[in-house]
Amino acid sequence: MTARMVDSPRLPRLERTACTPDQLRTAHMIVSVLLDYPGEAYDEALAAASESAAGLPAAVRDDVQEFVAWARSTGARAVAEHYVDTFDQRRRCALYLSYYAVGDTRQRGVAILGFKAVVRALGFELGRDELADYLPLVLELSGRTGDRVVLELLASHRDGIEVMRSALRGFRSPYAHLLDALCRTLPPIDERTSERYQRLVTQGPPAEMVGVGTSLPFPLPDRSAQP
Repeated sequence: MTARMVDSPRLPRLERTACTPDQLRTAHMIVSVLLDYPGEAYDEALAAASESAAGLPAAVRDDVQEFVAWARSTGARAVAEHYVDTFDQRRRCALYLSYYAVGDTRQRGVAILGFKAVVRALGFELGRDELADYLPLVLELSGRTGDRVVLELLASHRDGIEVMRSALRGFRSPYAHLLDALCRTLPPIDERTSERYQRLVTQGPPAEMVGVGTSLPFPLPDRSAQP
């Protein structure tokens, strides 16, 4: 008999934390702000996030405060460098949700149009140079509206979010605390989502390449202006 030295990847589970509607909106807005690129007025953003987190359930609050403590001790410039190295250079940490669902395929354009449709249906327009499936943007929409449609959108991409969370933990990135905080607010994971997560970890997203090259399969905003 051949010994099994490794097992298939297991979905790192977190217990769901009960939140009121206001707490859920606050948690998603905090994670949206902190998961975005640390630009100008970053210290003020950290202070506001820490203050707002005080009213959240303990587990979610502690995740946020762990990240804030690291960011304060690290400094805005070093945090920005870590951000670029983590999210702009590593495919398994991509902040674009449809990438995990359809990968480098021609279907991605259609998927992004679906995100745009949700944004516009809720009365908003994209106000910056980001794709509509950018996770901080989706979380901002949840924080501003509390609409169930946005929560269902996040839940439908839970497998990709979990791949991102697992990768951040593997890279020992403090940003994993923010993904932990987010995942504590989402519905429990069903078996189908668990299977999709394991498939994404072992096989990666679909790989019908739209373009040629080794760069990430989506445009990134200009990060040249460091704080």
